[in-house]
Amino acid sequence: GTLGLDIPNFDKVVHFCFYFGAAVLGTLFAKETWHAKRSLVGSLIWVVIGVVLFGIIIEVLQHTLTTDREGDILDVLANTCGAIAGATTMKLLFSNKRGLNWK
Repeated sequence: GTLGLDIPNFDKVVHFCFYFGAAVLGTLFAKETWHAKRSLVGSLIWVVIGVVLFGIIIEVLQHTLTTDREGDILDVLANTCGAIAGATTMKLLFSNKRGLNWK
C-alpha cells in the first residue's frame, strides 16, 4: 500500500494526478514557447497528445523491459483522463476574461 494504506487501485488516482499536473505544466511551457505561433486549443491538443504518448511509452517499456512490473491499460486510461482534465482546466483558466491571458 501507500503510506501504510491499502486502498485498491489507489495508483490510478496517483496516475491521474501526475498526468493532470503534466498537462498543466505542459500548457504553461507551450504558452511560453508557442503562444505566438499556436492557438490555445492547438497547443492543448499537442500537450495532451505528448503527455498521453509519454504515458503509453512508459507502460510499454515497463511491460517489455522489466521482469517485476507489467504495463497496465488502466494506467493508460487514468493517465489520459488526467491529461485531458488538466488541459480542460487550463482551457477554462485561459478562456475566462478575468483569468489568464494566452497572448
